[in-house]
Amino acid sequence: MFTINCRGRLLVIDQPLVMGIINLTPDSFYSGSRFSQTEAILQKAGQMLAEGAAILDIGGQSTRPGSELLTADEEAKRILEPIAAIKDRYPDCIISVDTFYAETAHAAVNAGATIVNDISGGAMDGDMLATVADLDVPYICMHMKGTPQTMQSEAVYKNITVEVLDYFIRKTERCAHAGIKDIIIDPGFGFAKTITHNFQLLRELSVLKMLGKPLLAGLSRKSSVYKTLGITPEESLNGTTVLNTLALHGGASILRVHDVKAAREAIRLFTAVQSA
Repeated sequence: MFTINCRGRLLVIDQPLVMGIINLTPDSFYSGSRFSQTEAILQKAGQMLAEGAAILDIGGQSTRPGSELLTADEEAKRILEPIAAIKDRYPDCIISVDTFYAETAHAAVNAGATIVNDISGGAMDGDMLATVADLDVPYICMHMKGTPQTMQSEAVYKNITVEVLDYFIRKTERCAHAGIKDIIIDPGFGFAKTITHNFQLLRELSVLKMLGKPLLAGLSRKSSVYKTLGITPEESLNGTTVLNTLALHGGASILRVHDVKAAREAIRLFTAVQSA
């Protein structure tokens, strides 16, 4: 069991949780996750919370391979008003801001977010770790090599699982040294990794449990699903559920998904089997 302090609100992880994805981007790889109008965003947030999402992850920047890099100001313009609106409509919800900019993270927490989700593990903004520590919020630290614009050219490993483990040993030490109290580990499926890398890392996910941190798995509708099956992201819910179930078996504490209801059902069945 893990307990995460979200600015005074304790998030108890005694069974796997669901994080619902709300992308405020016009170019997200999955069309079903794109939102721009505030009322549509609020409706989606309400639906996810009703279906059992413990966390809502709000992002304003596409991080798919080769995506366009936005400035911190451009990103903030997309997300700050919606974060404040969601927090106003659903004051008890826990919001994570998906950003690698310290400036955006600071503004988003002031607007109502209580978790920072950084795909770069602090590598794309040298002020990020100190900022998160000052904000006193949990930090989701992800593994990635390079940037979203360059990462696929850097998908070279001798042993993907060992290298990811070594990365997190170093990063968690840096986070703790900076003063971050609650750290969540995200192996970064799809980021600077081939499909084979993703599947090997998923098969060996339990190795990362030795870090003693909650594990987040972000597999939802990614290319490892739809390219392997020869389908589209829109057709990838069933495949996502299969990989999410494997992630649960490997020790995932949080599933980051586009489809909250399906993920909650997977968790309920998985925990029922485990406790039978």
